[in-house]
Amino acid sequence: MKLALCGLGLMGAPLAQRLLAAGHQLRVWNRSPAKAHALVSAGAVACATPAEAAQGVDGVLLCLLDAAAVEQVVFGPDGLTQTAGWQWLVDHSSINPDTTRELAQRLRAGHGAQWLDAPVSGGVAGAQAGQLAIMVGGDAALLAQLEATLKAYAANVTWLGPVGAGQTAKLCNQVIVSACVAAVAEALSLARQAGVQAERLPAAFAGGWADSAPLRVFAPRMLQAPDNVLGTVATMLKDVDTVMAQAQARAVPMPVTANVQQSLRQAVAMGLAEADLSAVVCISHPASQADFAKE
Repeated sequence: MKLALCGLGLMGAPLAQRLLAAGHQLRVWNRSPAKAHALVSAGAVACATPAEAAQGVDGVLLCLLDAAAVEQVVFGPDGLTQTAGWQWLVDHSSINPDTTRELAQRLRAGHGAQWLDAPVSGGVAGAQAGQLAIMVGGDAALLAQLEATLKAYAANVTWLGPVGAGQTAKLCNQVIVSACVAAVAEALSLARQAGVQAERLPAAFAGGWADSAPLRVFAPRMLQAPDNVLGTVATMLKDVDTVMAQAQARAVPMPVTANVQQSLRQAVAMGLAEADLSAVVCISHPASQADFAKE
């Protein structure tokens, strides 16, 4: 297909690589132009604006930080809607479901294009390996047409309902992930203080009920501050804040997530907003803070 991809951060760049490897024609834009130009050797066309990226394509993929970035890229002065012809948009960003519905309606009314909200889970490693899970809201028939394209970087693509359902599912995903990461941090801190070899816990728990992807991925990163960032504390807090706003609007009690939210806020107050999410271990093991603060 002829595609545009806007947003080439931690997740967007490997998505672009996978699409190019699958044989798609790809026009790319990123706020920092160097990241777009880095893909030219792989076959991408680097563009100066989102509007330029949308020229002559079938549809557009977004992988952006937040709702403000999504709105600007789609509807701004140099946004995608300044270019006619493309028919659909797939948003892999994680944003508020209510905002998603508003933006989708605005796009349909003003541009005649369809919107699929399709946040992802699986991290950078999942994107690089083509093993992401994608949660999709929007028109099921459109998803059926695009599923083969999405399978360039996803192993699991699930339709969950109308526009906004994908974003709601991602919030549910973040409820589970954030709680697991916080629990791993506390377990490791307890093990350290009790004189247990904490680095051996993932192997000890393998195959048991405590075994999980967050344990396997984050335990080593908590025990030794990583050189790279898979996702920041601030980004997870953004998602958890959205969870709690949605829960309040629907009168859903979420006491565990409320405590996780406060833990993330505490990490931000400790100066760890842009550190890797594994830095939440510093709350229960303050001796680690100096290592993570270097991120």
